[in-house]
Amino acid sequence: MDEPTLLRKLQARDEAAFNRLVREHQAQVFRLSLRMLGDSAEAEEITQEVFVTVFKSIDRFRGDSKLSTWLYRIAINHCRNRIKYLNRRARGATQEFDDFSDRETSASGTNSRLPRPDELAEGHELESRLRVAMARLPGDQRELLVLRDVEGLSYDDIQSITRLAAGTVKSRLHRARLALIAAIASENERE
Repeated sequence: MDEPTLLRKLQARDEAAFNRLVREHQAQVFRLSLRMLGDSAEAEEITQEVFVTVFKSIDRFRGDSKLSTWLYRIAINHCRNRIKYLNRRARGATQEFDDFSDRETSASGTNSRLPRPDELAEGHELESRLRVAMARLPGDQRELLVLRDVEGLSYDDIQSITRLAAGTVKSRLHRARLALIAAIASENERE
């Protein structure tokens, strides 16, 4: 089903179309939320909230961007609000990231070659350091890194999601990458 047909069915409140939208995008919304929030329970809740919001507001979708871009924008906004809420509750920055790499590996299929134990341990260590460093970044920097470097979205999609100008996205992303490198270096110096 192409996007315009799906959109028409969604706006007509077709349950099968909504179920399809959820099946096709639930994993991406959850993964984005998890990387933004660092807590799987919070990410699950945000994912549900995103699709409730989509269901309630699908009539307001103008079609200026792709439907998936609109979903990401809603998810980012929900994550921003949750981060503010959690920070007010003194939870946000100190919450330890859940280990979700096994879930992603099983969702994406198996590799043709199993990693050696030392490679696996090294990968987990690197992933852990990266998560800690990402958690220390300000929310807007973490957001751009997740959208571009983790989710692999185009600059155009990121502009639509964040409503920032192209040059602003690129310069802020560059600063976010430098901040991430500095956070990783700082983490390495602590050891």
